[in-house]
Amino acid sequence: MTDSAAQAASGEKMHKVNVILLLCFAFLFASTVHGQTNTGVNNSELNGNYAFTFRGSSSNGNVSSVYAAVGRFTADGAGTLTNGELDTNGAGAGVALVAQTFTGTYSIGADHRGVMNLNIGGSPARLAFAMMANGNAQFIKFDASGGVGTIGSGTMEKADATAYSTAKITGDYAFGAAGFDNANNRAAILGRFTSNGTGTLTNPVGDVNAYGTDYAMNFTAANYTVSNPATGRGAMHFTFTFGGAPANLNFVFYVVNSGKLFPMESDAVTTATPLLNGVVLQQQIPSGGFSNASLSGNTVISLTGLSMCGSGSGVPKAVAGLLTTNGNGALSLTYDENYCRAPNSVTAAAGTYGVAGNGRASITIGGYSLVAYLVSLNQVFLSVSDANVLFGFGEPQIAGSFNNSALKGTYAGYATNPATFSVAAFSGEFSADGAAPIGNINGTEDTGAPSGPVSGAAFKATYTVASSPTNGKGTMTISSGAGSGNAVIYMISASKFVVLPLNDPNPAIWNFELASGSAPAPTSLASVSVNPASVTGGNSSTGTVTLSGPAPSGGAQVALSSSNTTAARVPASVTVAAGATSTTFAVSTSAVASSTSVVISGTYGGATKTGLLTVTPTPAPSSTLSSLTLNPSSVVGGAQFSTGTVTLSGPAPAGGAQVMLSSSNGAASVPASVTVPAGASSAAFRVNTSAVLVPTSATISASYNGTTRTADLTVY
Repeated sequence: MTDSAAQAASGEKMHKVNVILLLCFAFLFASTVHGQTNTGVNNSELNGNYAFTFRGSSSNGNVSSVYAAVGRFTADGAGTLTNGELDTNGAGAGVALVAQTFTGTYSIGADHRGVMNLNIGGSPARLAFAMMANGNAQFIKFDASGGVGTIGSGTMEKADATAYSTAKITGDYAFGAAGFDNANNRAAILGRFTSNGTGTLTNPVGDVNAYGTDYAMNFTAANYTVSNPATGRGAMHFTFTFGGAPANLNFVFYVVNSGKLFPMESDAVTTATPLLNGVVLQQQIPSGGFSNASLSGNTVISLTGLSMCGSGSGVPKAVAGLLTTNGNGALSLTYDENYCRAPNSVTAAAGTYGVAGNGRASITIGGYSLVAYLVSLNQVFLSVSDANVLFGFGEPQIAGSFNNSALKGTYAGYATNPATFSVAAFSGEFSADGAAPIGNINGTEDTGAPSGPVSGAAFKATYTVASSPTNGKGTMTISSGAGSGNAVIYMISASKFVVLPLNDPNPAIWNFELASGSAPAPTSLASVSVNPASVTGGNSSTGTVTLSGPAPSGGAQVALSSSNTTAARVPASVTVAAGATSTTFAVSTSAVASSTSVVISGTYGGATKTGLLTVTPTPAPSSTLSSLTLNPSSVVGGAQFSTGTVTLSGPAPAGGAQVMLSSSNGAASVPASVTVPAGASSAAFRVNTSAVLVPTSATISASYNGTTRTADLTVY
């Protein structure tokens, strides 16, 4: 990487390269590269409206800089693309394209790998992609050769054209985005807002990691609009201060659906304004708001960043791990990292967390501080407040134990969010056999590297996955293909996992999802839980249903029941939103005479799971101090004593009731306290006296459970 002065010095050369690379969004294969053999036999897998997002870097051989794109197209299922539109941005002049139209063709082969040829304003472009079971695709841009060109990756996701309007973007949303400025300094933002469906964003809250320092985003204005109902293109604007400095961010976005947007910053990239792109997701807020209980269970996290390792150039950093939270503010994190080109592993690092009602979470692990914003239960945007500007996502790990048999089937995989031009981005299709004790995974991948593209390369590895000591963590040994050497696996579900290459000098996080042509395991109910698990009758609890995988289109309706509707009641059913894995429901209770156990049951996909709720009776009112008496009430000082008696309004609780005592005058002395035995209602104590020259009055005081009683003693 170079500093901004070097960037400016080579600006003219960079400008010429960018005009070629960025206006074309080109994926040009070198003539010596072995191309894909595509017959188009699976063209029907790409069909309908799609939105896409892309993140990468461009280089002119001397200077590399950030580059990003967002857009949309329509695929006819027969190999033709229409209604294409894209926006691009990057460092330097002449980079940005605004609502540029394009057309194209595509071909998907028998192995579900595809190529796409685009015509963008008369300029050709070429992509390589891998189809997933849900009809989405992972793709790479790999026109680099000889250290010149563009490297990066992204996703194409099926879009809902009925959501192409300002009014459809309504409700609560969380967002996260990361990127670089024109001197390759890294930054990230994450936060949340509420959209009113008319263009105003209310209750915005956010954090910005500005080159290694976390600041609160203090919003003064936030708004949006879907400006083109035909393409789903829109704009979003944030005005805020951070660290006392004013700031504005402008984004262009394309609608995936009413619950998901692909945003990219449209401002000119400078040393003060990084190019950020990421995703906006609808929040699934529990009744009563988020709380510590919203983080309860296992979450697989994956993050990327940029480290300075003594060379003066940024080195990609990648981290993956399993975060385990207890729902009450305590956590444990097991993670692996490729940091400064060396592997490192940490097991069961303890920490704490706190979740606000709007979903913002503060996390502390050892000497590290993290900020997260919840999307739903155990699903978060995540940033580490350090100079690496680690940023990423956490996904709930599906309930159950994972071993080799869970990683079995055909998967589409790709290198996500490459942090520098030196990262070798790939996409491809892979098959895992689930064998034990050692499994085998083989595949075919297309790779974009600074030295040049490679199409149709063989990938071969062995793997093991275990349920203990870290559920779903595994190892991979790669003998050929991207990231050759050792890698670590973290399972999210049987249909999705992440991989961190440990020996790759320029790592990224690899995402694998069930590929097109694979029959996903039927989604069923994995668990039912209640929190709190014990409530006093008349109070409420919150139930959570968790599925074994994402809910299908239209959502998953889970039937609910209670074994004792007199003590506790639940709705007849609750729906897990499409694509989500869990949701919550309210449990109402009534007063009971004695402690009552209630079984809360849920049924979906042929599976019934239960959770246990204990409803307890209302505790008897706490006793108070009803009286204090002295007998006798007058004594001869030094020659006589008095006996005090404290009486409660009811029986003392288990352990007894400690009543605090005091005297206003040294002529009469009392012990510091007296204890009323458990079950009793009174206790006596001795008041000693001293000789006095004149009659003296002493006030004896007794206090317990917020009440105080007094009695006067005359000493002669």
